[in-house]
Amino acid sequence: MPHFITDACIACGTCEDECPDECISEGDEIYVIDPDCCTDCGACAAVCPEDAIIEK
Repeated sequence: MPHFITDACIACGTCEDECPDECISEGDEIYVIDPDCCTDCGACAAVCPEDAIIEK
């Protein structure tokens, strides 16, 4: 199950740099994860300072 970025995101960009599959991009207000690309590795969730990334 792919991860999901919640509204708690502060758009710091830390998660984008950590994604080994380049599935995270800057959205309108927060970052977003492409669910078709996400391999559920959890690297993004591990570095999120706001714990804004969860399993969907």
